[in-house]
Amino acid sequence: MDDKPYLRNVCIQWDKVEDKKAYPFCLTAVKNIESIKFKTPVTFIVGENGSGKSTVLEAIAAGMGINPEGGNKNTGFSTARTHSNLYEKIRCIKGCKRPRNWYFLRAESFYNVATYMDQVGYLDSYGGKSLHQQSHGESFMALLQNKLHGNGFYLFDEPEAALSPQRQLSALVHFQRLAQDSQLIIATHSPILMSYPGATIYLIGKDGIDCVDYQETEHYQVTKNFLNRTDAMLKTLLDDKRDFP
Repeated sequence: MDDKPYLRNVCIQWDKVEDKKAYPFCLTAVKNIESIKFKTPVTFIVGENGSGKSTVLEAIAAGMGINPEGGNKNTGFSTARTHSNLYEKIRCIKGCKRPRNWYFLRAESFYNVATYMDQVGYLDSYGGKSLHQQSHGESFMALLQNKLHGNGFYLFDEPEAALSPQRQLSALVHFQRLAQDSQLIIATHSPILMSYPGATIYLIGKDGIDCVDYQETEHYQVTKNFLNRTDAMLKTLLDDKRDFP
């Protein structure tokens, strides 16, 4: 049996959900699914704002024993309990081998991780320099280059928030390095990141989660259409003053 992926399946135990209309079980990403299967080393979860991508990723992190605010299993800080109780209602079906290391990157709370690392003085694995003394993008690249060595289970929530397009291309190179012996699950809006060859892409839509090809995503189609028809798109958006959601 193949040792990877380390996480093979996540099942929602609906028989343990008391109120299916309550948050987060009312979210599009949650209410219409029974399970999410992980078949490839790299998996992307994509969808519109508010669809529930981050909530699902957060629940997976907590279900696997990782701090839901970010960091690894030894990152013990907690600034506010904002994560949902979805993790209490899921079952994580794991592979036969455990990863050597774990990490959950949350773009919105990486500042808190950086503060915690300064407080405990644990900076060697981040390149020996305070993450607060670097830009957001530089600190994230320091994480990729110095902290994540492989044989790991890695979760990334919208990592493109910190990265320029050029740095996103650099991130793809690191994804390739890590994917040799690690599992990556990434929630993103970036058509650059989700272009990673051979990745599974789960799209959250009105009917739940479906597996789609890269070129079927709205992220790819809108970006390509805008770049190929910039003037026409801007005219539609700005000159005609149409309302867009």
